[in-house]
Amino acid sequence: MLLSCVHLIRRPLQCIQPLLVLPSRSFMDLKALVSSLNDFASLSLAESWDNVGLLVEPSPPHTVSTLFLTNDLTEEVMQEALQKKADLILSYHPPIFRALKRITWKTWKERLVIQALEHRVGIYSPHTAYDAIPNGVNNWLAKGLGVCTTVPLHPSMAPSYPTEGTHRVEFSVDHIEYLETILSSMRGIPEISSLITLPARAEGEEQTRVSLNCTQKALLEVVALLSRNSLLYHKTEIMLLQKPLLPHTGMGRLCTLSEPVSLSALTERIKSHLKLPYIRLALGTGKTLEAKVKVAAVCAGSGSSVLQGVEADLYLTGEMSHHEVLDAVAKGISVILCEHSNTERGFLSELRDMLATHLENKITIIVSERDRDPLQMI
Repeated sequence: MLLSCVHLIRRPLQCIQPLLVLPSRSFMDLKALVSSLNDFASLSLAESWDNVGLLVEPSPPHTVSTLFLTNDLTEEVMQEALQKKADLILSYHPPIFRALKRITWKTWKERLVIQALEHRVGIYSPHTAYDAIPNGVNNWLAKGLGVCTTVPLHPSMAPSYPTEGTHRVEFSVDHIEYLETILSSMRGIPEISSLITLPARAEGEEQTRVSLNCTQKALLEVVALLSRNSLLYHKTEIMLLQKPLLPHTGMGRLCTLSEPVSLSALTERIKSHLKLPYIRLALGTGKTLEAKVKVAAVCAGSGSSVLQGVEADLYLTGEMSHHEVLDAVAKGISVILCEHSNTERGFLSELRDMLATHLENKITIIVSERDRDPLQMI
């Protein structure tokens, strides 16, 4: 048998580089993502006239890997979102506001809907819900003033009543026979709840205190029943059940600066915060650029209705009409206008970070680079 000679060659030991394993792209189901977005900012906080929530939904199932943030969804921004493979667009302003009677290629908003559905991209809009929340658009805008304390100009109320009904009715009855008759009649009225009786003492006599909650509709029947006994009716108390106010939540902000600041210095702060080379300023009657500002009323976007009647040294908003500015100036209130979306857009960077935390970094979140205010200084 022939044996082959084997020569062992010594070579330096080399480290084998492990193959780089890329993590799989994470995603969320659209319904779960929308639910999380609604938890972040309840849509019940939005103004009643607004159109918020999921506006365009691709056929299910639909998963989202990339969430695309923009202030305004224009056709240019839509192309950017498609290029960046967005699965859901969060547009602060709702691209669908008034009802669409047809979906054709004729108008730009109709084309947005067509493109979204063709490319299976959802569209979600929070709008005034983000204005109301404590860490929302208005709080971000108020940061441009410097150190200050803020309270909502128009506080938001809890979305539901603490108890059933809209009114509470209370009255006292001293005759037990009449009490049974009244209670029997009350129980026959629909939309009455929390009907209770408690022993009471009034004017030295033992009586029974009756309390009930009812709706506006039922209140008319309750009043009609009680008015049959004039003595009982004139001792009846009717209270409107108000929704409790939500802390730090609502439209606009009234900002009290920690130290008074000259209007000139404040304008520079605002320009720096909004990253704008120019803003528009109307001096209040009798005021100069060196006038001190201690209290400022702030409203992102179009602030006329929110700021109207508010006492302050300064109004800061995106836009107001000519005559509304004149009214404020006549009251000695200076006005700064920065164009509508310039008072909102900068919030998107903060929103991206907050949503990343809220969604536990499950998806990619990007901010549009093409979104901009349509008005430019030239």
